[in-house]
Amino acid sequence: MKKLLALLVASAFVMPVMAEEAKKPETRKVCVDVQGKDGKPVMDPKTKKPKQDCKEVKVHKKHEGTAVPDKKK
Repeated sequence: MKKLLALLVASAFVMPVMAEEAKKPETRKVCVDVQGKDGKPVMDPKTKKPKQDCKEVKVHKKHEGTAVPDKKK
């Protein structure tokens, strides 16, 4: 009986942690150079490098499907 109770208590703590990890989407950081009105990259005066606009985007998985069978007449 004590083993069953210990198992239930342990699973009650482990399951929410596993559920939170599964909910987090996979993301990656994407940076694009900022361009001025003339189409040239805007330079940062301090670093002398082009300014960048960075965002976190979700990574979508590509799903492979099966071929649709031909329609019989």
